[in-house]
Amino acid sequence: MPTIRPLIALAAAALPLAACSTTNNYNYAEEPGRDALVTGGEDALRQSGKAKNVILFIGDGMGISTITAARIYEGQKRGESGEENTLSFEAFPNVALVKTYNTNAQVPDSAGTATAMHSGKKTRIGVLGIGPEAQRGSCRDALAHPLPLLGEEVKERGLALGIVSTARITHATPASVYARSADRDWEGNVPEAEAQHGCKDIATQLIEADWDVALGGGTAVFFGGDRGGRRPDSAADLPAEWAARTGGTVVRDAAGLTAAPVDKPVLGIFSPSHMTYVVDRAEDSSEPTLTGMTAQAIERLERDPDGFYLMVESGRIDHAHHAGKAGYALEETVEFARAIRYAVENTDPAETLILVTADHSHVFTIAGYPRRGNDILGLVVPPAGESGSDEEPIIAGDGTPYTTLGYANGPGAIAGLAERPVPETGIEAQQQATVPLGSETHAGEDVALYATGPGANRARGVIEQNVIYEIIREALF
Repeated sequence: MPTIRPLIALAAAALPLAACSTTNNYNYAEEPGRDALVTGGEDALRQSGKAKNVILFIGDGMGISTITAARIYEGQKRGESGEENTLSFEAFPNVALVKTYNTNAQVPDSAGTATAMHSGKKTRIGVLGIGPEAQRGSCRDALAHPLPLLGEEVKERGLALGIVSTARITHATPASVYARSADRDWEGNVPEAEAQHGCKDIATQLIEADWDVALGGGTAVFFGGDRGGRRPDSAADLPAEWAARTGGTVVRDAAGLTAAPVDKPVLGIFSPSHMTYVVDRAEDSSEPTLTGMTAQAIERLERDPDGFYLMVESGRIDHAHHAGKAGYALEETVEFARAIRYAVENTDPAETLILVTADHSHVFTIAGYPRRGNDILGLVVPPAGESGSDEEPIIAGDGTPYTTLGYANGPGAIAGLAERPVPETGIEAQQQATVPLGSETHAGEDVALYATGPGANRARGVIEQNVIYEIIREALF
């Protein structure tokens, strides 16, 4: 196990982040003073920028407004006002802005964005590991236009490979590491008309791929009806097939994961669909946390003397936003930051490039002139002396108070109501929204990329999302 040398930047959260330039050139000369933000990895950063290991953390749907609100929320959980708080990855010395559009969509989905990060090419909305020339849903097109897969490259070069997600392990973001599919929804079944051309569902591609650690949810797409799943073959048991082929261990709970041999591959599938939200977890939950899965993945992958690539996704940030439940999204983000802190404190900064980003944003807002330290999940109360009452919430033009957090669209919409109700507040509240939709949508603005370790200096300026793939490859290979 490498020597544990935490970054000074994480301990000294108050240190300023390095400013982003406006250039797209991510191969740049070091700037004066930049090295002072890190320790242990200075030589690697100044020289080749080569890393033995790379960890890419993807907060699904974690736009900048989500990061800001989660920063405040985490601080307020400790009894602070919150605004001065810093999430673990916000102390990383290198930052860039990332353009997330798909080739056919201004506002993207997770399949197209994750493909950009794991293939080096932007593509259509809704497809995985295939080029933009391919039509969604066409197996023939998918077979004719394959893209490189970072997961395949990693294994071909003899490195260890890990995939961790709180979503289904066959969901768009984790699937982008190992799968090519004409439709992200082909997780457990390909329509018969398309399957006849030779395309395989995503779960089958996972068990046929070469990797060392895969942890997440989604048992239903791996089993047939005889075992509680929904595969067309009622007797299907893909995990058993994988274990027989690889000699690996299949685990279904946190205890099983901890007990599994560290010198063999491990497949952990911990829930029928996505894993349980942090807010809804029972104290005696058998599911591992995101931090727990990250810790297990690092412990196993670092045994490879040639190094490793690990992708860790906090998938349920996105799902909470779609439901219009900001508190759920912020709690997932805080756990995500905890997992990142663990990774930084338990890897060698001279050998490990850690990247933190989002695949896309959400139409999630922070507004209303609340006082410093105002409950981030509460009603807007103004700063002292700014209204007739220092303790009462601000009343909107319709005679009703409003919350700091809200959505531009989604299930909490107030449009069409005869009278806007007093908003819900607290961790389980559904925030009010403007345009009525059954599910809140993604947003199209840039997301952030934070980087530390060898090769982190390439993360700067405003970049296309597929450049993240190049940053990883230039550091790792």
